[in-house]
Amino acid sequence: MLSLTIVVLATVAAGFIVWANDRRHAKYGAGVAAGVAAGVAALTWIILVAAGFGYLPGLTWLPWVLPVVLGTAASIGAVAYLGRTRARHDMERLTAILRR
Repeated sequence: MLSLTIVVLATVAAGFIVWANDRRHAKYGAGVAAGVAAGVAALTWIILVAAGFGYLPGLTWLPWVLPVVLGTAASIGAVAYLGRTRARHDMERLTAILRR
């Protein structure tokens, strides 16, 4: 269970780094990227450990590294989608308001 805690903490940190490096991070909350990263990492860890990869010699690293990588990638994807989508919707709403 300690490995899950370490994986989630490392992935949350990566999620905050992804959020901080996004130029449109003012369009969505600071916890979105970290939350997506933590959720994906925890789910990946649970699946890998339930599948038995946490206790196979030579593959013990898999539940430690893969969840962090997948969580960070999901965080990057979520940030890219949300930043672009929210900026477009905000621009459309502002344009509609200004045309009145």
